[in-house]
Amino acid sequence: MRLSLLAAVSALALTAVAPDAFAAPMAVVQTAQYSDAQLQAFGTAMTAVRAAAPTDGSAPNAEQQAAMAAAVSSSGMDITAFNALATAVSTDEVLQARLAVLATPESPAGSVAASVTDAEVAQFGAAMVQVRAAAPTDGSAPTPEQQAAMASAVSASGLALDRFNAIAQAVSSDERLRARLELAAVQAD
Repeated sequence: MRLSLLAAVSALALTAVAPDAFAAPMAVVQTAQYSDAQLQAFGTAMTAVRAAAPTDGSAPNAEQQAAMAAAVSSSGMDITAFNALATAVSTDEVLQARLAVLATPESPAGSVAASVTDAEVAQFGAAMVQVRAAAPTDGSAPTPEQQAAMASAVSASGLALDRFNAIAQAVSSDERLRARLELAAVQAD
């Protein structure tokens, strides 16, 4: 069992690396095989495993090993399933993004962020790629031509300009909406 949890702790270190740190394309695991409930259980277990793991990078002692095993068990997962999911998460950007969404608090009820549909998330993300490409890169005000190109990108996305602006404003203050946009971005790749 110690080797099994050590593998999980090693995978744990990989999941702490920002997705941008992986420059080469990764093999995609079939992410649909993991439900939100499984990912939620994994996230809960991972939090407890991190708390029980040594902070200095050394191998866990017997007490820490037992605490990590108990954390996995109390999440409803067995060690084998936990390790398999840890490995999948460490190599799959979509699973990482799904975990990030599940780890963020729900958007406040009645807020713009809470009302954004998955379709609007995809539309907004696609429009933002085009808007950023048309926007000035030096921080200056956009020229009339750039403004027209940005407005055209928003129109082409299928979002009304006022809805696009409302979502853009909500993104700046809503962690869940940002996580959903990140998930849509990695799913689109």
